[in-house]
Amino acid sequence: MTIILTNDDGIDAPGIKALMQAVKGKNTIIAAPKDHQSGCGHQVTTTRPITVHRRSETEYAIAGTPADCVRIAISQISQDIKFVLSGINAGGNLGVDAYISGTVAAVREAAMNGIPGIAISHYRKAKQNFDWELAAKLTAEVINDLLQRHLEPGYFWNVNLPHLQPGETEPKMIFCQPCNKALPINYRVDGDDFYYVGEYGKRDRTPGSDVDVCFSGNIAITQLRV
Repeated sequence: MTIILTNDDGIDAPGIKALMQAVKGKNTIIAAPKDHQSGCGHQVTTTRPITVHRRSETEYAIAGTPADCVRIAISQISQDIKFVLSGINAGGNLGVDAYISGTVAAVREAAMNGIPGIAISHYRKAKQNFDWELAAKLTAEVINDLLQRHLEPGYFWNVNLPHLQPGETEPKMIFCQPCNKALPINYRVDGDDFYYVGEYGKRDRTPGSDVDVCFSGNIAITQLRV
């Protein structure tokens, strides 16, 4: 079984390196954006060429969006792709973030083409540093669990890791529903320029939702559909 690894932070981001560590020993191909594409949603490229740089037999840097990467991977790189993993995103993709996130869009694109997948993101608390080694460990545990679970066609998993402090309790995997509340909306205005300053950590925490689960220090797992 060939697994595609992709992301929206770019092929050289530390998160995809942690994802590679999490799936070590599995048959994988990296097909990820050449540059940072965070927040691009499900944008695809149809009006210009998409340059594909083959770095090795199993690594492709693609000058496109995460959805472009999946499209090219499943149609041009390999005919044996059975699963797509996207991440580990440097920042949460909880609730309504799924509509904005390039990380999630990559897995949605796979599901649209009959291929199951998992989007993995890491909530960041107050701009603190990530522990990518811990993230890789937790991600490996999550992937090993979810690969054993049946997904109906058109469905995919969205996983969000919590930002733990040293000494905090090992997180539990909790299957939950995505929060449907809007993100904080606030701007700093400078003349004609508006700068977004909404605070992610102050978003609504509907009890039992993925936002609440992740902010409480556990791994939030939601099942989404196309």
